[in-house]
Amino acid sequence: MGLLECCARCLVGAPFASLVATGLCFFGVALFCGCGHEALTGTEKLIETYFSKNYQDYEYLINVIHAFQYVIYGTASFFFLYGALLLAEGFYTTGAVRQIFGDYKTTICGKGLSATVTGGQKGRGSRGQHQVHSLERVCHCLGKWLGHPDKFVGITYALTVVWLLVFACSAVPVYIYFNTWTTCQSIASPSKTSASIGSLCADARMYGVLPWNAFPGKVCGSNLLSICKTAEFQMTFHLFIAAFVGAAATLVSLLTFMIAATYNFAVLKLMGRGTKF
Repeated sequence: MGLLECCARCLVGAPFASLVATGLCFFGVALFCGCGHEALTGTEKLIETYFSKNYQDYEYLINVIHAFQYVIYGTASFFFLYGALLLAEGFYTTGAVRQIFGDYKTTICGKGLSATVTGGQKGRGSRGQHQVHSLERVCHCLGKWLGHPDKFVGITYALTVVWLLVFACSAVPVYIYFNTWTTCQSIASPSKTSASIGSLCADARMYGVLPWNAFPGKVCGSNLLSICKTAEFQMTFHLFIAAFVGAAATLVSLLTFMIAATYNFAVLKLMGRGTKF
């Protein structure tokens, strides 16, 4: 077998949907976790510098931020492993489905999965039973575990629902910072608003970031405008936007994984029962 023929077989048998979803998942999770971690750190600095002088007022907020940062570490590790498993599942189930329809010739790993998922022949004669290649054995054992797309469909569905909540929650800080930025734009252009500059404020207590007895808890007028002009505020705002985009990309990748796994599971289940698909 030539190199070009081998590459052609690999490309034909590749699950392109799973490949795209894996790349999108890794990109989205990296963007969400990295930017979210730094944005939380920037928020902590802004709160303790401008919105409260008493540590007890924002002590609980700091504990929550640190807890979220540890959760981010776990999220990044989990999605890296789960994304790799979903990619492997895509390769195995796509290979089994295409073998059923005869789209391409079975490779070594395809044979291992075929014996597990589609119930194909394990060997021809005594020689085929006793002289099995070591790589084929590994793929066959791995196929026994990966050859259950129904489990991955259920797990991915539950994970998509959970991540939908994460996606919604990631929009909250973007909304808060956008409101603050809009207020600053009104202060910078007083002719565009009828309210006095001194009455235009950003109140952290209103969003539940600080308790109501926190002092000062809010910043108004020119002081707020000076905060909005700082590089720290601008960077934190854009980092939250990037984290929101990363959460959206991860959600799209999970939906793609779920659709691909559901299709493969439906084909394998129906063809296994002898039903025409």
